[in-house]
Amino acid sequence: MEVAAQAQVLALPLPLEELPEALRRFADPAAPERARRAAARGLVPLRGEGLVALLLQLSADADEAVASEAQASFAALPPSVVDAAIDAALHPAFLDRLTDLLRGDESLERLLANPALADVSVVRLARSCSERVAERVALDEERVLRAPAVLESLYKNRNTRMSTVDRLIELAVRNGVRADGIPTFDAHAQAIAGQLIVEPQEEALPSDGAFVATVADADAGGPEGAPIDVDAVDGSETLKEKFKPLSMQIANMNLQEKLRLSLVGNAACRAILVRDSNKMVQQAAIGSPMMTESEAASIAQSRQVSEDVLRVIGSRREWLSNYELKRALVGNPKTPVGISMRFLSHLHASDLRDLSRSRGVPTALKTAALQRLDKKKT
Repeated sequence: MEVAAQAQVLALPLPLEELPEALRRFADPAAPERARRAAARGLVPLRGEGLVALLLQLSADADEAVASEAQASFAALPPSVVDAAIDAALHPAFLDRLTDLLRGDESLERLLANPALADVSVVRLARSCSERVAERVALDEERVLRAPAVLESLYKNRNTRMSTVDRLIELAVRNGVRADGIPTFDAHAQAIAGQLIVEPQEEALPSDGAFVATVADADAGGPEGAPIDVDAVDGSETLKEKFKPLSMQIANMNLQEKLRLSLVGNAACRAILVRDSNKMVQQAAIGSPMMTESEAASIAQSRQVSEDVLRVIGSRREWLSNYELKRALVGNPKTPVGISMRFLSHLHASDLRDLSRSRGVPTALKTAALQRLDKKKT
């Protein structure tokens, strides 16, 4: 079953006919209210996984009072009762709900071993689970190949080891499986081609600390934004002091790590990556789905980014309502002239005047700016 189709199947409450026979009379919406409230309090002759399933079913009941009491009853269940449900062959919808309710890596690892757990549930779990649970998800290579969205979730999870990501992408490529939810999948696959990929490990291993530390340092670096100061007069660029360690860490990353950081890192990471010497990294950073219009406007000022990056910025329609971005593109001498000319008509008279006097832009652009300024005066 496809992951998208599974998502529709796993909604609670389940239709009455899909419940085990032993649960139906307690979960029946047509039962007397007193009986339903008693069931929500767990006052029924059910034990173990049966009681857990009933409380999960009633936790999603249309009657808010019943749902609230069932949720409270589930929260008060002894761990031994919940443990019985983790290993049971329950309907996948119940196991899916448990992925949200269970606490502790050990319980989640046990749940992942349950063959009734649906792929869509693993996709959600893998997106934000701990490193330990991510490693357990990654061990199920059959599931990864069957549902590439699991790989996509692990890739986007900052806690997943870089070595694990490399191994799974290599596995996918070797088996002709694509993970289209990873924007840099092709570049990443190309980067690891021919490299030795570590085998999965059952034992606990040290974290890929460098990558995790870089992401953490970026998040701790204050408000997101470009780490570069651009001088308004001569266009020179200086790395802000607080971002120097981050820049050094990124410089020491390999290609695969940089590609992944373009997706899971913050604005400061992308502002550094977009200036990388490798074109694949540049394109991954500027093309990241996390890239914002304000970030792009800041990057458009830089004379250290490539023409290709500026060309991407100038072709993204959703960004081109930003006046500062268009002004930055036109004023950047590295912007292809065809793109700069396209935005001349958008500039205010004061900016056209400054452009006509600039020493850095092509003569043809200065001349065109002066002509447009003269037209505005008449």
